[in-house]
Amino acid sequence: MDKNTKIFSVILGRARCAVDLGDGSERGEYVNQDYILNKLGRPHRGINLMYCYYPLDKGFPERASKAFSGEGISFQWDYPYDDYFTYKGGLEGDTKGEPFTYIRDVRRHGQDVILTLTIDPHVTDEQLIAIAKDLHPFGRLQLRINHEATGNWFAFNRRCTYQEVADFYVRFHKIIKQYAPNIKTILCIGGIEDLQSKQIVKEAEFSEAVRVTDIWSVDKYMALHWGWPYDVAEKGGNSHYRKSVSEIYQMTKRSYERFKELCNGEEKPMVTSELNADGDVTGAYEQAEMVKEFYNIVKNEPATWFSGITFYQFRDRGRLGLEIEDPNCSDVGIEQPVLKTYKQIIHDDYFSPSTEIKKEVNLPVTLRWGGSEDSEGLAVPLHFEKNPVYCEVTFSEPYNLMLELNGRWFYKSPHAKTIDLMPAFYEKPLSGSAELTLKIFAPPATGENDPAQGKDWAENYYTTLTSIPDIRIRFEPVEPAK
Repeated sequence: MDKNTKIFSVILGRARCAVDLGDGSERGEYVNQDYILNKLGRPHRGINLMYCYYPLDKGFPERASKAFSGEGISFQWDYPYDDYFTYKGGLEGDTKGEPFTYIRDVRRHGQDVILTLTIDPHVTDEQLIAIAKDLHPFGRLQLRINHEATGNWFAFNRRCTYQEVADFYVRFHKIIKQYAPNIKTILCIGGIEDLQSKQIVKEAEFSEAVRVTDIWSVDKYMALHWGWPYDVAEKGGNSHYRKSVSEIYQMTKRSYERFKELCNGEEKPMVTSELNADGDVTGAYEQAEMVKEFYNIVKNEPATWFSGITFYQFRDRGRLGLEIEDPNCSDVGIEQPVLKTYKQIIHDDYFSPSTEIKKEVNLPVTLRWGGSEDSEGLAVPLHFEKNPVYCEVTFSEPYNLMLELNGRWFYKSPHAKTIDLMPAFYEKPLSGSAELTLKIFAPPATGENDPAQGKDWAENYYTTLTSIPDIRIRFEPVEPAK
């Protein structure tokens, strides 16, 4: 890099509507963020991880499907407690195992964590306080507590009345605010499930939870085979449904409007925490079409009230994933048509984070990582004579960084030295000369914020750069053709 190269500060901000992604559940295993980033070409605002906490139960913390295998289970939610991966922290555990290994992976890669946690409402305040303290170091985490709480399939709903479930939500929310105020809570309930209704499902029970929560949410599937994996969806069956994309969108919008009315006009962020059309019902091609239609409605309206959409999920053992898990090898994913469609959606400007280049700066410079919607990085202007043959960056320091060039994002771990940036041009080659900007951000290398960094440590993480990378750009092969 020329020593006279100018560098500028750059602000990473919100998308008009953020895109989040589910990664792992009762239906699929966690897929590492390096694979997902390289497959999709950009990080998400947040990654949703799904876990359960039933420490008072026999068998816990073993996963329910293992603890109770061979006991005549005939439906996904027939286990004594929910068949999610189990939360290994709290009073009974530590933060060395799940979900913390994956939380750290998500945050290292410049994304916020959305932790979905189903919990036995009978746990003590001390146990909930321990969870809050577990999660405190992980920045601007979002906690989705006992989601789909107006349903009847989760263990917490079978053990308690709806009022008790709602009261538990309020109790845990208040504990989070006291012990980990950097965390935002997500209330995920049925909302409007009938367009003729003027009230949300179980409105009397959940009105207080609607008022105290930080974020409102509904889960909406345009098609779903809920009998998976214990039966096959066929015509005439009673374990699946399909609705129109427009109907699902209108129910989501009406849910937001009713939430707002219950809060006397106060506006809060509104998200869908799970969205998809089940390929078991629609087939792979119409699944992609329905997903595209929903995101297009949001964009074209434009739905300024909509804060974010979580696609469920990256890899699935059924047909609810961008990939299907290979039945011969669980580490391998089989790409579905919806993956290409989804990749196009998330690279649209409407669903992409904003970046704003600010003033010129000099080294050394301290970068601030607040989260995927609020961070300060570096911008390095680059001139390209034409489409490059080689483009790579080499670092002399063990920084943990996220890099963006020509719309393509890259991860640089502390042990990596050289990152090949040529994939930024494989799908978007330059047609002539161009001025591009290399953007550099520095999320925490450990995935955790550092209490030693100051009063705002829970919200922000700081990295001081004393050097910028050497950038090698060439426009011809090393040896020309003979």
